[in-house]
Parts: sequence; structure tokens; C-alpha cells
Amino acid sequence: MKLNLGCGHHKLEGFVNVDSAPHCEPDHLVDLERLPWPFADDSADEVTLRHVLEHLGQEPGVYLGIMRELYRVCRDGATITIVVPHPRHDSFLNDPTHVRPVTPAGLEMFSKARNREWIAAGLANTPLALQLDVDFELAKVTMHPDEPWAGRLREGRISNADLHQAMRLYNNVIREVEIVLRVRKDDAG
Repeated sequence: MKLNLGCGHHKLEGFVNVDSAPHCEPDHLVDLERLPWPFADDSADEVTLRHVLEHLGQEPGVYLGIMRELYRVCRDGATITIVVPHPRHDSFLNDPTHVRPVTPAGLEMFSKARNREWIAAGLANTPLALQLDVDFELAKVTMHPDEPWAGRLREGRISNADLHQAMRLYNNVIREVEIVLRVRKDDAG
């Protein structure tokens, strides 16, 4: 099964389109903050959350519960594609329904391998994967720059290193971030 969670009006062919808004006419009407979800364990081999996760889990316990549900419904090796506005872009800052920034570093806290590295190094990072018994490997991160930065990069007027530096210093450099997680259930991570 493939799940398009929080589909809104962006339905995907071949996916079970899920949303809490009846006017979107999803395949399944589900409030993703009400747990557990009505999907079987290990039933999904692909999940997409496009401009959804930043709207969910204002309370930390709810957000952590959502991450546990994602893990529960996904089979080993499943991919989860998360697209979110960059937290330093006006599209994130201006929307009052955005309840939390979602970043690659924040999602890395749900990786058992990274948790074990942090513990071995004596770092204070919260080992959420070990605490929640979930394991998501950060498989790919793609930053989508906004204009004029995208044009400058395309034209060769700035390098990727210049873009990375600008993204650390300024707002409105990166429009959105696409993060792909891979589910690990073999506990080798």
C-alpha cells in the first residue's frame, strides 16, 4: 500500500489519499493527530506527506506519537517522502497553522544509528529513536532554493557552497526541503 497522508486536493494515482477535511474528498477521512491510525502494522511500502508534517503535533507527545504511527504502519525498507517549507522562509513563518519546523537534523533524532553515535560521543542530542523504538534512516535531502538564489545557482554566479552559507545566514534562501526517510525494522541500525 502507498499512503498520501494529508493529501488535501493533491491526490496521487496509485496511493490511498488520506485527509481530515471532508471537502477534499479523500479515499479515507482520517485525523492524523488521533492515534492509532486505521492502517495495519507493516502495511505501507511508501508514504508521502507533502506540506503536512509542519501542521501536525503542536504538543510534543502528539508529534512523537505520529512518528511512532508512521513507523508502525510502514514495512521494513519503506520510504517516506516529507516535503516541508524551510523554517526560515516566509511561507513557513506566515502560516499560523504551522506548528513546528521540520528539519533533516530534527528527523535524524529518529535514527538508531545516529542515536548510538551521539551516545558514544557523549553528545546531549535526544536519542528519540531509542526512546520510542523507531528507526528512520535519512536517505536523501534536497533543498529547493527560492529566487533569486535558484537563478544565481543555475547561472553559475554562486556555488553550492555559497548557497549553503547563504541559507545559514539569511531568510528566504531555501523555499522548501524534501526529505526521504527509509524505515529500518531489522534493528541493525
